[in-house]
Amino acid sequence: MPASHAVQAHLGFALAVHRALATPGQNNCFSPYSLASALGLVTRAARGDTAAEPATLLSGSPEGAAEQAELLRDSAVLEPPGPGEQAPEFAVSNTLWVWRELEVKPGFVAELRAWPSGGMATAPFVADPEAARSAINRDVADTTRELIPELLPPGAVGGDTVAALVNALYLRAGWTTAFRESDTEDGDFHSPAGTARVPMMRQAERLGHAAHAGWQLVDLPAAGGLTVSVLLPDRPLAEAEPELTAETVAELLAARREAMVRVSLPRLSLDVRAELKGVLGSLGVHRMFEPGADFGELSDDPRLLVSDVMHQSVLRVDESGLEGAAATAVMMRLVSAPAGEPVTVTVDRPFLLLVRHRTTGAVYFLARVVEP
Repeated sequence: MPASHAVQAHLGFALAVHRALATPGQNNCFSPYSLASALGLVTRAARGDTAAEPATLLSGSPEGAAEQAELLRDSAVLEPPGPGEQAPEFAVSNTLWVWRELEVKPGFVAELRAWPSGGMATAPFVADPEAARSAINRDVADTTRELIPELLPPGAVGGDTVAALVNALYLRAGWTTAFRESDTEDGDFHSPAGTARVPMMRQAERLGHAAHAGWQLVDLPAAGGLTVSVLLPDRPLAEAEPELTAETVAELLAARREAMVRVSLPRLSLDVRAELKGVLGSLGVHRMFEPGADFGELSDDPRLLVSDVMHQSVLRVDESGLEGAAATAVMMRLVSAPAGEPVTVTVDRPFLLLVRHRTTGAVYFLARVVEP
């Protein structure tokens, strides 16, 4: 079944940020869901070019932000567990933290409350920046079950910081069919740095599989309607990845057929933080960082602009399932202060990994694994 326009736009956004963010030859992980949520709220807070630039990055056009917001809202609801499955855990928050003296328009507060766990909180940004930083970090730590205890490092909140749009999420789900720990054995993983012996989980099950355009895809289903999709190129990832498009990923997903698959997959533990101001600038988002940015849907104060966008993502995959957390903070300041033969897929070389919401196609996590 072809991907909807919204899903293909979301995949295009995920791949564009991944390419701009990732350092060649190194692991990378970020949450398209978290960043898209934060940028989606920025588009609702802004007007004119300040809104159009992030909307275009998210959806391909200034008019597509509402469609992306609907996709994100729909994917905040997981399916009930199947018979014998442990219930998955999903938590998300979308919070506008504001300085008490910054007047926020009621219309934006109403829009914020329409987002999953959306709300507003005050923090003493100008009077006590460190206390404001601590309050935001505590809230993110609570949502992410302590996987992200300090999203904002020391110095992230300055005396001219007056607001922060923060998305945080936590996701934990067991496999529909768990890998048996007794089947895990050390195996070779061929990375650019050389061959290393790593624990390889093994399983033979009927799984979604596709081979198309020089890639293999294997879907590992998890509770709650989640899927971990492994994308393994036929040639070195460094050669194949720059040519991978949203269209190709959508075609791979559409080409999936159930087959008996013998899969070998390394355990994963990734923890990556990034400052995204430069990344977003390279993708055409400039206006919200510049004096004269128009955040007129949020506040009438014309001095408001975005100073930084900070992101952290944690992803763990083992025999029992997956656990992930992510958070994005958009920091705002005032310009002046205030069947048949089994298919064998051995994931023994660099690969990409997507954690997806099966029904909507939203991508919670996109990871490049070079050194598991």
